Amino acid sequence: MSVLLLESLHPDAEALLAAGHEVVRAADPNAPACDFDAVQAILTRGRGRIDEPLLQRCPRLRAIARCGVGLDNLDTAAARRLGIPVVFAPGGNAATVAEHTLALLLDLARGITRQALQVRSGGWEQRGRYQGNELRGLCLGVLGFGNIGRRVAKLADAFGMRVLVLSRRDAAPYHAADLPQILAAADALTLHLPLTDATRGLLGPEQFAAMKPGALLVNTARGALIDGAALRDALRRGQLGGFAADVLEQEPPADDDELLRSDRVVLTPHTASLTAATYRELCVGTARNVLAILRGEQPEPHSVFGG
Repeated sequence: MSVLLLESLHPDAEALLAAGHEVVRAADPNAPACDFDAVQAILTRGRGRIDEPLLQRCPRLRAIARCGVGLDNLDTAAARRLGIPVVFAPGGNAATVAEHTLALLLDLARGITRQALQVRSGGWEQRGRYQGNELRGLCLGVLGFGNIGRRVAKLADAFGMRVLVLSRRDAAPYHAADLPQILAAADALTLHLPLTDATRGLLGPEQFAAMKPGALLVNTARGALIDGAALRDALRRGQLGGFAADVLEQEPPADDDELLRSDRVVLTPHTASLTAATYRELCVGTARNVLAILRGEQPEPHSVFGG
């Protein structure tokens, strides 16, 4: 029996899986053709898709897993119909993604990347035209109040920001508000929502028009939460003061994407949760829970979607 990897995992996680199962790599051109009849588990990270046709090809499949938090690259509905547990790592990347979010927000407010590039090219005299701001006293709108959103709110509070939260649940000790209220009041917005039919394109032309002029926007959740055309238009018009993201609706962006040329945009290549410690924890923890299912044991609480 084998375990199918759609992407590489941390070496420690791969070693755990290989201790008791043959590990087959879908992306390895030198590997023998996969015997789907022997596959008992499929693991992926953020790009490899586990869809219904793949599930149907594996009659002995007992678990599928993503070494991460979001599940939009897994067909969870098909897995439920087929009775296949879906393993993931909710909350496993909260600390590192929250830190990355604050780093991007600080970069936008202070112009750190822009200044560093200016100094590198001999532009020390730009100091006389510096127009950066500090986070203290600004209003931050947190859209999504799960593990990451809560952590971001706590860090923002430590910086002296006023925090408004979009949440149907208790947002204490922060203030809950609806989206129009947050758009009107926030000096900065940060996204921490799952990608669903209801949240896709959440920020579109109307929402950008309702924002405070010069507001900052950070996205470390999912690129498709934002209407890309509306985002670029808001930047061109100056309605949006700056945009920083670790995720985009198209990854990687096209070479001619105007976001790559704007000095009010800071982009990182989907690395918010790839710090050494968190990457290992996500992969090893997920592998352990998959192996528990294959042994007929109970995985860790909350590690099975919908469980």
